[in-house]
Amino acid sequence: MTTIIGTYECKADEKGRMMIPAPLKKQLHAVLEKGFVLKRSVFQPCLELYPMEEWDKEMAKINKLNRYVKKNNDFIRRFTAGVKVVEIDAAGRLLIPKDLMAFAGIKNEVTLSSAVNIVEIWDRAKYEAAIDEAAIDFADLAEEVMGNINDDDGIS
Repeated sequence: MTTIIGTYECKADEKGRMMIPAPLKKQLHAVLEKGFVLKRSVFQPCLELYPMEEWDKEMAKINKLNRYVKKNNDFIRRFTAGVKVVEIDAAGRLLIPKDLMAFAGIKNEVTLSSAVNIVEIWDRAKYEAAIDEAAIDFADLAEEVMGNINDDDGIS
């Protein structure tokens, strides 16, 4: 899977149907047939849309966990809570199940944000609040996370 790029705004109707913006749909074209997994985010009040091949990679990691360790079993249960297999239909729509809409607090205005190999699905107001909050200390965060990474040539 290639990197998914962009942030897109769209609307969800009362049934949770949302039209995937054309530029994003074009990026996902190669994986449309295999379907997607939609789940709750671990860290944020949003949803994560995994192309099936990316989900399979996550499950391969999780399947290495020893289920006889309580902490591992608790993690697996919480990580997979509310997970749904979803498709983008021929009209380019994604149906977000009601329980996941409620988890993310999605009303009508939606932001789809690329997160490397998955797409985060946010209520637009919550997304803007999260971005504003993160902007306050983003320079410090960038330095902490990326400051010690060196390229192959030794230059950071």
